[in-house]
Amino acid sequence: MKFSDIPTPAYVCDEGALMRNLCILDEIEVKSDAKVLCALKGFSFSPAMQMVAEALSGATCSGLYEAKYAKECGFRHISTFNPAYKDSDIDEIIALSDDVIFNSLSQLERFGGKVKARGKSVGLRVNPNVSFSPTDAYNPCSAGSRLGVLASELENVSGELLRLVDGLHFHALCEQGASELKKVLDVFMRDFDSAIKKIRPKWLNLGGGHHITKKGYDTELLVKILRELGLRYMAQVFIEPGEAVGWEAGYLVASVLDIVENGVKTAIIDASAECHMPDTELMPYRPALRGQVASDTQNAHKYRFGGATCLAGDVVGLRAGEPDYYLACELKVGDRVIFEDQLHYTTVKNTTFNGTPLPAFVLEKNGEFSIAKEFGYEDFKRRS
Repeated sequence: MKFSDIPTPAYVCDEGALMRNLCILDEIEVKSDAKVLCALKGFSFSPAMQMVAEALSGATCSGLYEAKYAKECGFRHISTFNPAYKDSDIDEIIALSDDVIFNSLSQLERFGGKVKARGKSVGLRVNPNVSFSPTDAYNPCSAGSRLGVLASELENVSGELLRLVDGLHFHALCEQGASELKKVLDVFMRDFDSAIKKIRPKWLNLGGGHHITKKGYDTELLVKILRELGLRYMAQVFIEPGEAVGWEAGYLVASVLDIVENGVKTAIIDASAECHMPDTELMPYRPALRGQVASDTQNAHKYRFGGATCLAGDVVGLRAGEPDYYLACELKVGDRVIFEDQLHYTTVKNTTFNGTPLPAFVLEKNGEFSIAKEFGYEDFKRRS
């Protein structure tokens, strides 16, 4: 179909752009001998997941449902971490996963033997207690964090319990570069040196937050870090990018339903910042608008974009303090607008708040578009 035939709102995945990201990540694997796992919490666009599963070594999951999904998508290696596992889920999680990673010593003590007895790999998440995340909402190493075991907690742990552990996992980055990873690793290797010597891990998982596919990322430094770490400890190294998989690989298309004015013109669209672009609310940031932005703001047409919900703050860019877009041309009802880079942390977090319909999933390949999935009233009803 043509672009003008796409039902709005819609998330559109550009297969070519996605493949570019996957090729970069595959090259990291080849050069570093590390394994790249797709973090499903950050990117899980179902029509493209077979492509991702074929390109990367595996997936990292946040619990039973993601582990089941990863298996159905055909991911070769499944690593599962959850802050606390339920008794009712653990057996199926073990069956689905290659690695089961525990967040605490008590969970390790409770379930580690069962994982080991089933021939699966046991992991322990640790907290290096250092991070450069831009906001506490995305900082698992902030003061009072519930995520990971501190080095001080491992000092008096029995050798019998530690012998259950096959690998160590940490997560400390958020949209950051290889230089930040090196700083975190320096602290990790210093503070956890004693525990590493006792455990002699078979693998080390450096979590996610690596902005590998962003222009300017130092991939050479990343490869050097991963290779040296693996050789130092004679361990398999994993990284878990999510956002980097879908980075700039898709966009959100919306239609203008109305234009209202109260000191500033606001275009009411059939997409919603609150429902469909949740990361712009939490981070916060303002998504770029494709094609229509004016270079001369003095002579431009100023608009805001508001969602068709009753939430007063459902305005694109409001949380970032940048709700105004300057456009070269006036908008009219029926026009389409494209918000860039809206394929990561969107489909996995969107909602039907206010009865707002979920966007369709559309694939773009060589300028041709096809609807992969649409949602309707029954989807809203199931979530209500």
